[in-house]
Amino acid sequence: MNCEHNDILQAVYRVILERKANPSEESYTASLIRKGNDKILKKLGEEATELVIAGKGGVRDEIVYEAADLFFHTLVLLGYHDIPLDAVNDELRRRFGMSGIAEKQSRPSE
Repeated sequence: MNCEHNDILQAVYRVILERKANPSEESYTASLIRKGNDKILKKLGEEATELVIAGKGGVRDEIVYEAADLFFHTLVLLGYHDIPLDAVNDELRRRFGMSGIAEKQSRPSE
């Protein structure tokens, strides 16, 4: 699959949804989805920790590799919950140009 760089997350997300709809025994993604939300969350936590460790180490290639793993597992979580990638893109667009403080203040109180 040839994909422009700015479409790669969408392309990966489409493959994740395809694996979810048509699981096979050979698919890591399908096996992760089959194991459920808790397994996906565990993997996401592991990948986040690995990215933190890579960031602390400061080796560029390791940071890139672990960031890609974290993005992938985030997409799996979104796919598991049928949340389109566009929902995240829309939220980032909403926040763009807004200070972090103002964004947090705009959230509903819990």
